[in-house]
Amino acid sequence: MKEIKIFNIKTHVLYKKEFLDIIESNLKEGKQIVQNGVNAASIIGLTNNRELIQAYNNSDLINIDGMSMVWAMRFLGYSVPERVACPDLANDVLKLAEKENYSIFLFGAKEASLSQSIKNLKNSFPKLNVAGHRNGYYQASEELAIVEMINNSNPDILLLGMPSPQKEFFVEKYKDQLQVKYFFGVGGFFDILSGKIKRAPVWMQKSGLEWFYRFIQEPRRMWSRYIIGNIKFIILVLKEKWRK
Repeated sequence: MKEIKIFNIKTHVLYKKEFLDIIESNLKEGKQIVQNGVNAASIIGLTNNRELIQAYNNSDLINIDGMSMVWAMRFLGYSVPERVACPDLANDVLKLAEKENYSIFLFGAKEASLSQSIKNLKNSFPKLNVAGHRNGYYQASEELAIVEMINNSNPDILLLGMPSPQKEFFVEKYKDQLQVKYFFGVGGFFDILSGKIKRAPVWMQKSGLEWFYRFIQEPRRMWSRYIIGNIKFIILVLKEKWRK
């Protein structure tokens, strides 16, 4: 795989189809793999967080989730073929799961959003085997019970619709106890599936303006992440350029 080390973590500069080929191959062979996406917010969260850096570097696949990361890596001199957004890749994973009869478990989001996501999945993927689901709000004392719940459902694929670093830490802590073939941290994907959040038009996604579309939907909630966060990310990129 085409692997690059940047901001102290590895990333894989692959086309979406290449990720899907790897995922499908490992599912057929029964090998356990962990995948996470990386974007500007992820990089900011990684700063001085050794535990999170380790969780990312222990992942088998890291896709470039944000257009800002694509631009940053190209600015730093790396060849990046395309952005592989987590919602797009997750949607193709669901198509693969339906086609090959792989069972999935949805873990994350609020209960209302999760329930609506499952209803919408049944309409979009009528043959999809949803083995189980669980919202993403829990106490540390409940984690082992959640692990048991997931194992009892016996899913091939576990989609984690939780924010970073919650999803990364959960997988890093329990992946050896979970009988899952493919882990994928999909962030806010369930809110998109449920219809709670609308994705930007394709032209805005390709232009790197998806963050702005998300910001105008929830300006109060997203102010810190997208305005202050983008400034922090630019500073980190400039520092990385100077370091190189």
